[in-house]
Amino acid sequence: MKLQTKLTLFNTISKLVIVTIFVLLLPVLIKNINQNYTDNRLRKQKNKLLQIIKAEGISTYIQNGENDASFYSPLKENYVSLTLDTLAENLDTIRNEKRKLERDTIEYRILSHNFMADHKKYLLEVAVSVAAITETTRPLQSIAFQVLLGMILLTILADQLYSSYVLRPLGLIIKTKLIGNKFPNFGSYEKVKTTTSDFEHLDISIHKMIQTIESTFQKEREFISNASHELMTPISILQSKIENMFSREDIADDLKTRLLEMQRILNRLKSITKTLLLISQIENEQFLKEDTVSLDVLLQEVHDEISIRIEEKGIRYTTYTLGSPVLTNVNKYLLFNLFFNLVNNAIKYNREGGQITISSAPQSSGLVVSIADTGIGISPQNLPHIFNRFKKLHQSLQQDSFGLGLPIVKSIAAFHHIQIEVASEKDQGTTFKLIFPPELVKGA
Repeated sequence: MKLQTKLTLFNTISKLVIVTIFVLLLPVLIKNINQNYTDNRLRKQKNKLLQIIKAEGISTYIQNGENDASFYSPLKENYVSLTLDTLAENLDTIRNEKRKLERDTIEYRILSHNFMADHKKYLLEVAVSVAAITETTRPLQSIAFQVLLGMILLTILADQLYSSYVLRPLGLIIKTKLIGNKFPNFGSYEKVKTTTSDFEHLDISIHKMIQTIESTFQKEREFISNASHELMTPISILQSKIENMFSREDIADDLKTRLLEMQRILNRLKSITKTLLLISQIENEQFLKEDTVSLDVLLQEVHDEISIRIEEKGIRYTTYTLGSPVLTNVNKYLLFNLFFNLVNNAIKYNREGGQITISSAPQSSGLVVSIADTGIGISPQNLPHIFNRFKKLHQSLQQDSFGLGLPIVKSIAAFHHIQIEVASEKDQGTTFKLIFPPELVKGA
């Protein structure tokens, strides 16, 4: 998952959690706010009434001969009452109480306050019905929720836009410096424009690391290429001298045996040198990819080259190719080496009277060619290392192997952008699957 997606997901989830908590607390909050507002309004009404009574007298509301006065709204949502107070304590409270008006029992929020006027003690009650308070609470809850939801959506959109803007340089660094380059040829350096110092430091650090890696690989390639070229000359000279010594008649049998051993060693050294030189030339892209070749013809040439070894071991060799596929924009010489090495390994590590099956089938991803054998297989712990140079696995220690066959296969496959998949089971056999991209298959 991308970093930007993770940040957006975190922001969205965190805001949803906040919304959920707020929605759960919203009724209580709105109720308290509305109640506080109602209490303040009742106090203002009380103060206004007391000012009128102080200025104009209690007779404004209570006529002579009467002890109380009450004023109700038509729907009985509000009322104000003035009565003589017989209690000794002073009151100034606000609480919910039920009152019976005519035939209705209604719950009110009542402010109670007693005061002195004309040498008498009166009780003032200013009330509003709880139902009226509740009617205003619900619209407030709805409005608050809508405003909150709108703000959350706006903040999510703002977070998305801002994170896209902030993380854009990181995406460019990944795309242009890592994914967009062919390892280990990274090309020229282009600085990523960013105002974030961390990304700027990351860009420079990756560039320095790439320079070090590229320089190291280039030195390794040059060394392998130069060493291979330089070794071929003395090897050829030594081989020529040994062959000349064989032509002498006075050479002893014991010396001939030693010369044969030396010639065998030189041949092995020459084979290793040629292989290293081939790998170096492939990795330096010194081959052209301009050939067009039939897969059937290529596999037949490999079979003709190695048929003697197949017969010696009594191996059944079978090919199944659907549609006679034709490969284009390839190097025939390198592909021959690729298939030759894979078939050679399938013979080398196969059992007497075993089976080698080569099959091909077109797929959406291109052309898939499988080379399966019934040999000794590869253990799971060794499978990740089979393409490492000079990595001699346990089974290859018993063979005349230098550990360079599969590295050649890997280099040729990478040169042609061919994917390799390997499946193996110990003592059951191994299957190499080559996936040719559509651009290498004619008519794909």
